[in-house]
Amino acid sequence: MSDTTSMEAKGFYKLSWLQRIGFGSGDLAQNLIYQTICMYLLLFYTNVYGLDPAQAAFMFLVVRLIDVLWDPLVGTYVDKHNPRLGKYRSYLVLAGIPLTGFAILCFWDGFSGSLLYAYVTYVALSMLYTLINVPYGALNASLTRDTDEITTLTSVRMFMANCGGLAVASGIPLLVAALSPDGKTNTAESSGAWFTTMAIYGIVGLCLLFFCFSQCKERVVMDESETANVKVSDLWTEFVRNKPLRILAFFFITAFAMMAVGNSAGSYYMIYNVHGTSDDMAIFMGLGSIPAFIFMPMVPWIKRKIGKRAMFNVFLSTAIVGMAMLYVISMVPALKTQLWLVYVAQFVKSTGVIVATGYMWALVPEVISYGEYTTGKRISGIVNALTGIFYKAGMALGGVVPGLVLAWVGFDQTNAVEQTATAEQGILWLVAVIPAILLLLAMFIISKYELTDEVIDKINIEIEKRNK
Repeated sequence: MSDTTSMEAKGFYKLSWLQRIGFGSGDLAQNLIYQTICMYLLLFYTNVYGLDPAQAAFMFLVVRLIDVLWDPLVGTYVDKHNPRLGKYRSYLVLAGIPLTGFAILCFWDGFSGSLLYAYVTYVALSMLYTLINVPYGALNASLTRDTDEITTLTSVRMFMANCGGLAVASGIPLLVAALSPDGKTNTAESSGAWFTTMAIYGIVGLCLLFFCFSQCKERVVMDESETANVKVSDLWTEFVRNKPLRILAFFFITAFAMMAVGNSAGSYYMIYNVHGTSDDMAIFMGLGSIPAFIFMPMVPWIKRKIGKRAMFNVFLSTAIVGMAMLYVISMVPALKTQLWLVYVAQFVKSTGVIVATGYMWALVPEVISYGEYTTGKRISGIVNALTGIFYKAGMALGGVVPGLVLAWVGFDQTNAVEQTATAEQGILWLVAVIPAILLLLAMFIISKYELTDEVIDKINIEIEKRNK
């Protein structure tokens, strides 16, 4: 038996490029909805649908609290059950269809101003997203144990996720403005354009979920008898005894809070601080994803050259530099009018954010293997539910903070053009200052992560020996 065949027999599978792209298309599909929610739902709720910013902020918090209860239930259910279409991949289809429907309904103003309708549709959307995202995260660890392959797989996944992010960041404002009767994205008249745009993005996303389903083959999965006794309390047990998982979980909460705050404030920043057009907004928001196409393919090489920890430090520091540039440029009137400087700062910031937060997903299979090594139980669903709880906790902060800050600084949702100097300063803090503070905390947290590639390879080899 050749070395390659021998390693594959031990679970260290190599995937074809079609399989890698197929897996990555699942994240592309989810981001067509997820990024739309992160970047534009608050703007839609306040300026188009007619909710008060404080009401929207509180609703975002409630939805995330529901997720905290829902995620472990989903993770436990996924680990304990083996649907006919696949332990993890089946949910791409089963939950993908209703997810698409509720994503479209979130951007329908048939009950304009109704807080109840907003709650029902957003809660349903969030629960269905979890029903896809938790098993999709576990799907990564079920394809192979090979750390180099997982790094490549994660790079492809993040590359495609950022394709979705770019399609949303740049495409949404352009398409909404083109379809809107008044050519704007932040008025009540644009409501029909938002609904049509989300329908297009949702249907495309559903097709991509079906493609992901067709290309993923689960080969590193525990026997049904070994997961039959999985229970919700395993989530807390695993969190307590798995130190790398705890570190990763706290990194998730800070990283996603940072992204959620910055992304949701970006559209407000371009409209009110820079007074840009929908085209300017499309460029600015699109630059949040562009660096992925340059740097994510280089991640395997960068990691080999400098290691995981140094890579995180370099790119998180780059993001902080970009945020500082954005703040300084925005505070100097002569510089703020030079849009190219704003774009440069956004590019620098996004370069750091994309690489650091993109690669963190490659650490999830590592903490799953560490848990299996120490306990003998490979509870991928539970682990992904736990990371899901923390990244949604980060999303909760990211959803609540912008709404509260906007309410505190007196944001006028009826004015589609101008805001007070205080409101503009509050928006700038959301775009640059608060995310930078969160990144400093994230750098400290990830510095405590101790699972090197060498350690993980030894762990995986030992696990396979036990299984044989």
